Amino acid sequence: MATAPHIDFNCDLGEGVGDDAAILPFISSASIACGFHAGGPALMQRSVALCGEHGVAIGAHPSHDDRKNFGRIASPLSPADAYALTLYQVGALDAFVRAAGLRMNHVKPHGALYNQAARDRVLADAIATAVRDHDPGLILYGLAGSALTEAGTALGLQVAHEAFAERRYEADATLTPRSHADAGIGDPADAASQVTGILRDGVVIARTGERVALQADSICLHGDRADAAGFAQALHAAIGAAGFRITAPERRA
Repeated sequence: MATAPHIDFNCDLGEGVGDDAAILPFISSASIACGFHAGGPALMQRSVALCGEHGVAIGAHPSHDDRKNFGRIASPLSPADAYALTLYQVGALDAFVRAAGLRMNHVKPHGALYNQAARDRVLADAIATAVRDHDPGLILYGLAGSALTEAGTALGLQVAHEAFAERRYEADATLTPRSHADAGIGDPADAASQVTGILRDGVVIARTGERVALQADSICLHGDRADAAGFAQALHAAIGAAGFRITAPERRA
């Protein structure tokens, strides 16, 4: 019998909202806030421990230094500052991971930093370099087909092309800006349908109706939504029904 294909199912956690413990049984990897957009030392430590208990792969979720706006407002950032910002936050979380006797698996920028790096290759190179310099075995998560995954590949990093379960897409395969009223998907069944299309057909339907090719190594759910636990359960079931096994990507070294 052929082995079922596998896909990572990740969620952003440690942000001080929602019920992380209720989400963890349904996912394979978590990106933990590093204190700049949300979270903090005690919550980082607790989040790492929870991931260890559930066997969920751990990643750092660095962001702009912007708690007021939850890291979701774009702002100019020099390559040097982007490097330092990323390295600082990754190192902070990794300290808790190592203290727990665990190993960090990946890095995934958050919010505006993620979206800026998806378009700006210079910024993406700075972030990818910080990840490599901390630990070249870490996996770099980025928007599927973006400048960030290109930068990681160019530096020899293992990358994970990411697609989103409950965010709308534009015709150029970028995420619909949150300023649009229909940027998000509010119905778990609609999110499950989008994920199924990505997994089975390699296609997502853009907000404006176009069929957009999209290949993904990981499916992301935002953990800060109030109904994240219900979404996680529904998406876990949908991924299984599509014939995929949920497993975290394994780092090469």
